Amino acid sequence: MKKLLLLSVLFLVPAVQADMRILACEPEWGALAKEIGGAKVKVHNATTAKQDPHHIEARPSLIAKARRADMLLCTGAELETGWLPLLLQKSSNSKIQPGKPGHFMATDHVKMLEVLGKVDRSMGDVHGDGNPHIQTDPRRILQVADALVGKMKIVDAANASHYQQGYQSFKQRWQQAMQKWNQQAQVLRGMPIVVHHRSWVYLQDWLGLKEVAALEPKPGIPPSTGHLVGLLKTLKQTPAKVIIYSAYQNPRSANWLASKAGIGAVQLPSTVGGTPAAKDLFGLFDDIVQRLVKAKG
Repeated sequence: MKKLLLLSVLFLVPAVQADMRILACEPEWGALAKEIGGAKVKVHNATTAKQDPHHIEARPSLIAKARRADMLLCTGAELETGWLPLLLQKSSNSKIQPGKPGHFMATDHVKMLEVLGKVDRSMGDVHGDGNPHIQTDPRRILQVADALVGKMKIVDAANASHYQQGYQSFKQRWQQAMQKWNQQAQVLRGMPIVVHHRSWVYLQDWLGLKEVAALEPKPGIPPSTGHLVGLLKTLKQTPAKVIIYSAYQNPRSANWLASKAGIGAVQLPSTVGGTPAAKDLFGLFDDIVQRLVKAKG
């Protein structure tokens, strides 16, 4: 009798709506999904700020995450071309394959810079569809959010109103934050910089920074001693204010050139987790702007 009563109670209890499982290729998209989805999503990031997203392995643990995912959020534009196709193949998860609502590429929803079309390996680590590092421009982050919320509402229609509310809250707070960042960064417009890798073109486009040189002779090619000596000569003719590099890049070349040229070298967070202050998307841009303003002096 007690067993029958227990079974009756269990059948009467409504099923708990499971979290939507999201696999984000990079931390910025995982953070964005959390801003929109809140408690209704469970996010796993395939990479960290300490890793180069061009070069990771489709390891078994990551394949297992992909197999269980309801959505895949990636940058696209060939950034993950070295590992994402294999991950999708090994996952055998139809929900996150190209063409499905659960397959989301952020670069499909913004205007791309440095679109080259046909490329070859002699040009270095470049991308024909455009420079993929869109996450350093908050204007493009908002454009991605506009598109992402629509996909989330399709994949998890039961929580569509929750995602819309989360998006509206994020949009309002983000627009207010952008006003603050724009005001703080006015002093940076026109500031000449040296970059380690050409991963800051969207930041430059947003803030009006002027790139005068890159540490890498070609994208993805480590700087040689000869190249650095040549850059030192270049900087004597065309001075820069600061050299910027990411958390996953070796700072040795930046520090050497900075010391010889008498300028600063600053590590900027290229994504969430890149510095202790960059705990979320808001902290990411707070820290980027603050570090650049401090470097300018």
